[in-house]
Amino acid sequence: MSTSMTTTHDADRRPPTLVLVHGTNSSSVLASGLIGELTLRGHRCVGVDLPGHGRQGFYPRSYQAPQDIEVLATEPSPLSKITIDDYVEHVVDVVRRARRHGPVILAGMSQGGVTVSRVGNAVPDLLERVVYVAAYCCVDLPNLTAYLETPENGDSLLPRVTAAMVADPAVLGASRLNWRSADPVVFQGVKEALAGDFTDEEVGRLLNMLEPDESASIPLAEARGEAHTWGRIPRTYVRLTQDRLIPPALQDRFIEEADRLTPDNPTDVRSVAAPHVGPFDRPELVEIFAGLFRR
Repeated sequence: MSTSMTTTHDADRRPPTLVLVHGTNSSSVLASGLIGELTLRGHRCVGVDLPGHGRQGFYPRSYQAPQDIEVLATEPSPLSKITIDDYVEHVVDVVRRARRHGPVILAGMSQGGVTVSRVGNAVPDLLERVVYVAAYCCVDLPNLTAYLETPENGDSLLPRVTAAMVADPAVLGASRLNWRSADPVVFQGVKEALAGDFTDEEVGRLLNMLEPDESASIPLAEARGEAHTWGRIPRTYVRLTQDRLIPPALQDRFIEEADRLTPDNPTDVRSVAAPHVGPFDRPELVEIFAGLFRR
């Protein structure tokens, strides 16, 4: 039997691969606990570092100790040239490679949902399922920024996080946050918005895992899932009920809009009592993802 006759059929019979996409100012390291636990259970998982993140992450010289805040506000960022198309192209390449070995489950966290939806539009036939973990899942409105102005986002503590911003994104082309700030207001704001039940020690570790720069163009990029492509893919939305960055009300709006767009393909909804950043190896989250492999 020829290879061309067996490739897709054989791949469909193999165990799936989970491909995880991180959120803003972050990298795959935030999901390393989840990936490690699932791998030890025998599942195939890979964390994607989007362009300009992880091993390609950029740390301005002025961000290092001793910091020079004045220079940090203007030091150019290579992420200013990165677009959503770069993110999509990178993740599609990972999906194509993983698909050679079996079905692919694509999951996104926070802003990572923008990339997941765009990849779903681009290659729906390569995806077994898309998963949003307290992630932006744009349907009715064109982009992430538009949802920040909705009533459902009214309780968001995002301004507590952006208090760490040290540069004008419109000028720099990147959202630059000083996670190493000594300002206790910044520390407390990050804790309340992202990591409500973390200890101060755990918040300190989180701050050292976050990256200063993120492309400023991503929140403004077209991010709507399309009914005839993305809408055909089975999807799961994991609600984080203690999230203070993307409030549960906004998460519910994403679910309702998606279900209204594709009534014959309703969202599989799960809820976990956790803040925005998990951590993602919480037993409840691990069990949800482990269950997706058994479908």
